[in-house]
Amino acid sequence: MSAVLGIDGGGTRTRASIVDGEKVLAFVENGSIKRLRVGTKAAEANLRAILEDVFSKANVSDVRAASAGVASASMPGVKEWITGVLAEFGVKHSEVVGDEVIALDGAFKGGPGILQIAGTGSNCIGRSPDGGRESAGGWSSRLGDEGSGYWIGLHAVRRALRAYDHEEPTRILETVGSIWGTKTLEELVNLGDSTPGPDFAALAPAVNKLAEDGDGVACAVLKQAADDLVDSVLLVRSKLRRKHKLAIEVPVAWIGSVIGKSRLVREAFFAGLKAAAPEMPVRDTEVAGIEGAVWRAQQLARAAG
Repeated sequence: MSAVLGIDGGGTRTRASIVDGEKVLAFVENGSIKRLRVGTKAAEANLRAILEDVFSKANVSDVRAASAGVASASMPGVKEWITGVLAEFGVKHSEVVGDEVIALDGAFKGGPGILQIAGTGSNCIGRSPDGGRESAGGWSSRLGDEGSGYWIGLHAVRRALRAYDHEEPTRILETVGSIWGTKTLEELVNLGDSTPGPDFAALAPAVNKLAEDGDGVACAVLKQAADDLVDSVLLVRSKLRRKHKLAIEVPVAWIGSVIGKSRLVREAFFAGLKAAAPEMPVRDTEVAGIEGAVWRAQQLARAAG
């Protein structure tokens, strides 16, 4: 048996797959294992549940190696916690890396390229032919994550409140109030300003729908999101060229629901990159981070012998 385990732990959900060679023995999904999003107890329960499920469905008792790509992997204690749980499930060789790392390898399998992540959070990471890496963004929902689902939800509310002051028409506050169950503007503001506060990322689909229906404020938010994502890619491209003497165009890939599910953001993202760097190849379809986790687990298994 040469089975390996890949885990893709994003901000909203977790995917796990056990693969033997080219054969997928099992693939399962469960809730988030991001502690900052769901809390320590829920993250622990979700991780154990998904491992029990994937091992049961694959009908294996152990795997040779595992790679887990997890949002906030750099947070204190996260790597140790996941490594410990994997060891309880009989995994001897494992690694815990950021979800952007597995997504990058899902796209380029160790080769050069630039990956824009735009889901609940956002981040851009690039790798040169010499293996050097550069990045932009990913500074958390409060301090950055421009162009992410969280950013879209938060800034839609912010711009809608400003539009309210200027007596400009928008249905954003009405829509958000319906989603949050608030009856007055004061209630909406108090809830939005509370700690830990509502899930702003969950507002992104509604903002997208309003934009598709022609709401000017919602359209402006999505346009800014796309512009920010384009800027991140171009910044990483510039860093690769300057710091790693990159003279060729490397391909660009993307992952995340903001680009994947919002036509307006996706089209503006593609158009912005085409206008700024016409020769830069841009992948049409979304990257699957779980594929990168499996690929990395296979490399880890080979290195372990």
